[in-house]
This record gives sequence, structure tokens and C-alpha cells, in this order.
Amino acid sequence: MKIAFGCDHAGFDMKEFLRDELKSEGFSVEDFGTHYPTPADYPDYAEKVALSVAAGNADFGVLICGTGLGMSISANKIDGIRAALCLTPEYAKLARQHNNANVLCLGGRFLERKQAYKILKTFLETAFDGDISKGARHKRRVDKIMALEKL
Repeated sequence: MKIAFGCDHAGFDMKEFLRDELKSEGFSVEDFGTHYPTPADYPDYAEKVALSVAAGNADFGVLICGTGLGMSISANKIDGIRAALCLTPEYAKLARQHNNANVLCLGGRFLERKQAYKILKTFLETAFDGDISKGARHKRRVDKIMALEKL
């Protein structure tokens, strides 16, 4: 599994920590920056990560800014991206199960490292519940979300 990472200055320390944790577990990661804790504009990094995920060059993306809000708004502008700001592992589980989210957004100024790591692991370990035998209600809804890109 390949994970694309991106952050602005406010998410720098959290990105470094989470990226290194996943690398130590054997995940393939690509770090799109920022590579320094100096001021950086979050849309630049959201674009790089979202384009990588949308093109199939990464399985999932992780974006971190101060609140996670700017990253989620920016990433969701890219066709094929379903970026979710997750504040708890439960949010991450539901974002994957119900919305087939492919980019996780986190608030570097609002989460402790351990909590962010739990959220990330839950996100990566949870499958989309688009099973036809269950009525495919989640797949139907995700298809409707993706159709909005064509408007």
C-alpha cells in the first residue's frame, strides 16, 4: 500500500511523525512536503497529494494543516477525491466504510500524536462497505457524490 503525504507548516511535525511511523511498519510512502516548518500554503500540497491519489499513483493520501479544514476543502476540488477531515478513529472508520474516502485530513494543532496515529491506522485498515448484497446504499451514495463533479 502506498500513502502520499502532504502538509503545510502547521502540520509539519505531525506529518513527519506519521510518515515515519508508517515507513517503520513497511508502508510505501511519498512525501510531497512541505519539508520545512516555515510558512507554506496548504493548497499547494493538497493539490500534489490529491492528484497523486486521483491518478492511482498512491492508494491513499494524508494531508495535515492546522485544522485540516483547508486541506479537505482544497483536496475535494480534484476529481476523484473524497477527502475527509477526521477527528476521531470513529470518524475515520465511517469515512472509509460509508464514503469510501481516499484522502485523510488531520488538524495538526488539534490532535495529539497518538490520537492522530490511531485515526490514521483506522482509516487505512477500514474497507469501504459497498457490498451489493447489503443493498449497496453506500455505493449508491458515493456514486451520487462523484456525479457532482460533472455538474
